[in-house]
Amino acid sequence: MLLEINRLFFSYHPEKPLFRNLNLNIGEGKIIALAGESGCGKSTLLNLIYGLLDWENGEIKLNGTKLRGPKGNIVPGESDIKFVAQNYDLMPYSTVYDNVGKFISNIQLAKKREKVEELLDVVGMKEYADIFPKNLSGGQQQRVAIARALSVTPKLLLLDEPFSNLDFSRKIELREKLFNYVKKENLSLIISTHNLMEILPWLDQIIVLQDGRLIQNDDPEETYNHPYNEYVAKLFGEVNLFSDEEKTTFGISKNFWFPHQISIVENGKKAQVLESRFAGNNYWNKLSFNGKDIIVYSENKLSGTVDISF
Repeated sequence: MLLEINRLFFSYHPEKPLFRNLNLNIGEGKIIALAGESGCGKSTLLNLIYGLLDWENGEIKLNGTKLRGPKGNIVPGESDIKFVAQNYDLMPYSTVYDNVGKFISNIQLAKKREKVEELLDVVGMKEYADIFPKNLSGGQQQRVAIARALSVTPKLLLLDEPFSNLDFSRKIELREKLFNYVKKENLSLIISTHNLMEILPWLDQIIVLQDGRLIQNDDPEETYNHPYNEYVAKLFGEVNLFSDEEKTTFGISKNFWFPHQISIVENGKKAQVLESRFAGNNYWNKLSFNGKDIIVYSENKLSGTVDISF
């Protein structure tokens, strides 16, 4: 097991405990999402793993060795872990190239240049090699920081909301190149996010936190198809929620239905169309079903009364 978190306790304030007896195991070579709403403890947990915060009780182990935290390290942080937080800590008066190559030996300069260029290509910043970070946007600085973290091939890479400052096209380009590189190098990656859908295809595991509590820890398919509760289901986007009573009354099989899981059919349950809006690759529809508003996606614009199937 690469990372073990056993019986972890942590609080920012005695009256507001965050983690209480948190236990987690993370395997080698995995891409793992740390998911949950803002304030659930995602960033705090990454800071604890990296060694920027002291925990009250419990232990964190990397490859079986106990991590010491700030009290045990003269320089904050763990040598086999790299952490890209939302403040990127780049050298403002060194070029992008020099920032990425900061931790790479100068003994073989040709190999160093090859490595830096490869990493700049991974994060889509190759043409900015000679630019100073102070002249880059926040999203560009974020990508440089990711390349620098990858330069030392860490056993564990921690990324805190790495796509938060990127426009849509850059996000698509970066996520594929980054995840493919991580897999190629057999690195372990924990990535905090509040938007699971944008990285779902690359994930091996999803860890869901709510107010410091571990709510669900499963593979992506299990988490998506069988969310533990309403909180987990909403992390995947729009979802139709039904109480146990409604589930029985309406004759449906589960409490959580994503819009695409409800089909428009010829002979089904009657629903009244309240709104039908073009949304790109589908139409977004609000329907009234037995007095309850639900969201359904369809290929064509809807009107009047339609039949649906769960």
